Amino acid sequence: MKLLSVSNTKTRKGEAQGYLTFILHLAPGKLSGFQVCPGASKGCLSACLNTAGRGRFNPVQDARVRKTRKLFEDRAGFMGELVGDIESAERKANRGGMVPVFRLNGTSDIRWETIPCTRDGERFPNVMEAFPHLTFYDYTKLPNRRNIPANYHLTFSRSESNENRLAGVVRRGLNVAVVFAGDLPETYRGLPVVSGDDTDLRFLDPKGCIVGLTAKGEAKGDTSGFVVGG
Repeated sequence: MKLLSVSNTKTRKGEAQGYLTFILHLAPGKLSGFQVCPGASKGCLSACLNTAGRGRFNPVQDARVRKTRKLFEDRAGFMGELVGDIESAERKANRGGMVPVFRLNGTSDIRWETIPCTRDGERFPNVMEAFPHLTFYDYTKLPNRRNIPANYHLTFSRSESNENRLAGVVRRGLNVAVVFAGDLPETYRGLPVVSGDDTDLRFLDPKGCIVGLTAKGEAKGDTSGFVVGG
């Protein structure tokens, strides 16, 4: 079962800068019977891009459910496949003269830093430390993630239920992604706003900023407060 893909429209924008993003899509929330988005708010779940693009097709949804169930029911087997997929992805990117980067929480919010794996017979605390020369990045709504590997970049994702966490998250050095209705403002909560729509390469964002995202899909009709200014 192939775990990683490069079919995400937004991640493809990074190719113009020489990066090829490989993304893992799981079944969000508890669609698979297992919770993969413990910090998700109602607004977040309703605006989820799980059904965007190819995600609207039943075979894609079924595949995401199978991947998620395997992660929880056969973790060692799943991580073994993930290691193999990362190795294959790196070779593919290198053949095309691209820099491979990886986003494992395309439609989930899992603490990958806590899940061990084995590579070439050696056990590692997580997949990032198994591939220290590669870059991994994700969005997260979990403010208390710890022991993050140096090659794993996290951007905190603001929702209608975690606004009170922003100051603490910023003090810890994380940027914050905020979804806005209409045009992006110049500042939010006293921090400069940079566009997060141009590419998905969050590890290239300057530190100490708000990553502004414009509302898309179901989020355009949001009334929960998930979208700022909606």
